[in-house]
Amino acid sequence: CGIIGIVFLRKNNKNKGENPKKRNFMNSNFFNKMERKLSKYAISNITLYLIVCYAFGYFIQLINSSFMQYLTLEPGYILKGQVWRIVTWLIIPPASSNLFFTLIMLYFYYSIGRSLEYVWGTYKLNLYLISGLIFTVLGSILLYIALSLMGVDATGLGYMFSTYYVNMSLFLAYAATFPDAQVLFFFIIPIKAKVLGIIYGVFIIIEGLQSFQ
Repeated sequence: CGIIGIVFLRKNNKNKGENPKKRNFMNSNFFNKMERKLSKYAISNITLYLIVCYAFGYFIQLINSSFMQYLTLEPGYILKGQVWRIVTWLIIPPASSNLFFTLIMLYFYYSIGRSLEYVWGTYKLNLYLISGLIFTVLGSILLYIALSLMGVDATGLGYMFSTYYVNMSLFLAYAATFPDAQVLFFFIIPIKAKVLGIIYGVFIIIEGLQSFQ
């Protein structure tokens, strides 16, 4: 993700004059009722809070990198009582050896998060991100239980789970919402978000298939 430069929120000419809020998803009666009840609890600018968590994680890595092993999403340890891991894995920052590209990546996700919040609304962006985080936790626990029932030692799965795929899904949501917006690939090559979204989607599928080999 660090190879992505600055986001240009340019709309296609055919969308001029269109109210972007009309393109919200999840407009069923059920979600509308839930939104009316829960929107007051929604966190405004939620992607900024996620980035602050990463910054805190980088700070811990700088001071005592070995301590990070007690914060990962390790389902085996969660089931043994280390319940804080359900939350603390959120501060595990994206792996990167280049600070410059890391800052660019964080700014990129902040930008698309703000764009999606403007179009979808604060509540629906919260629902999208938080449900992704919850399903990641549940998926890790179910995988651990399934492997354990198969007689496989499932200890040490923590490295497999991070906010990486949640961030990827955030970009895919952006690409679906703003398909004709352009980003600068390698800071030079202009490419439409929908094209980059397809590339990312294929990349995720390949990574998923490789994880089962």
